[in-house]
Amino acid sequence: MKISFKKNYRFASKSALLISISTSLFGMILAKYMLKLEQHDVLTFGFIFFLFTLFFSFLVLQYRVERFIYSRIKKIYDDVALLESSSFINQPITTDMETLSRKVKKFATDKKLEIEMLQVREEYRREFLGNVSHELKTPLFTVQGYIDTLLEGAMEDKNIRKKYLKRAEKGVERLIYIVEDLDMITKLESGDLHLEISEFDLVELIQNVLDLLEMKADKKKIKLELENSFGKQFIVKGDKDKLQQVVENLVVNSIKYGKEGGLTEVSIVNLTKKKLLVRITDNGEGVEQQYLPRLFERFFRVDKSGSRSEGGSGLGLAIVKHIVEAHKQKIYVESEFGVGSEFSFTLDKAVNIAKD
Repeated sequence: MKISFKKNYRFASKSALLISISTSLFGMILAKYMLKLEQHDVLTFGFIFFLFTLFFSFLVLQYRVERFIYSRIKKIYDDVALLESSSFINQPITTDMETLSRKVKKFATDKKLEIEMLQVREEYRREFLGNVSHELKTPLFTVQGYIDTLLEGAMEDKNIRKKYLKRAEKGVERLIYIVEDLDMITKLESGDLHLEISEFDLVELIQNVLDLLEMKADKKKIKLELENSFGKQFIVKGDKDKLQQVVENLVVNSIKYGKEGGLTEVSIVNLTKKKLLVRITDNGEGVEQQYLPRLFERFFRVDKSGSRSEGGSGLGLAIVKHIVEAHKQKIYVESEFGVGSEFSFTLDKAVNIAKD
């Protein structure tokens, strides 16, 4: 790395001035009382001596400062290999220690933040890989177990063979489900997923989702309701299939964490002439405040054991967040532990008012 050296004369100038003044005064005193010179000659001698001392002191001090500081600063630059990729590269070295200290302090602060961010990412990577491994190995071991049992002799029994093959099929379906969700979220994060924007009736879409999930909700005696105070239709703009997945994932999440005999309500709120808010509210378990910022992370589960028994890929809320943000909209979550949760997201209207 080529290093240029920026000279700073302030230290040498001030030091040379102080030395010149003090030595000149001392020289003038000696000239007057020891050499017995006249007042005019003393002043001339003092002036010439001052100029000579100032010039000589400045040269000596500047040379020594440059040699002393430069050799040590250059060693710092050479020893810290990371400086090559920092803001120091191709910048001149200065003998101004205050400026240098400020630059080094800024460099150290930036590197500390960078290291902390890398540590956070590394922790997230380890957690993510652990979660992926857990989610994949469960259905894999299930499928392997049933197939091994069949190969070891159970295949001869027609009833057992059919039952085990069906269970293995469910394990394969879960694997496919997880892989498809991973593929989707990867495309959403990279911006490769194309949205097919169209105009459609949001009320009809929500009602279709509730009808689809009615049997799932009945297993826990959870009531699904759609509150629509705007009439039979509400036309919005967006990717219908993707937004249906958003509503479906949020309703499934409310059922999964809902309490027996609870209620999940979907409502539409008129925000502005161009926007509305879809709210999915339940009176289920709720989420503690400390976990709210992580709800939309991949595979994050508040209840590590209970939620896994409910199935799913663990990517539902992460996919919801990315689909909503791909539409350039916002998603919100509010929750109180033991009381319930509310997820909501905005959408663009296709028209300014709802149709009756």
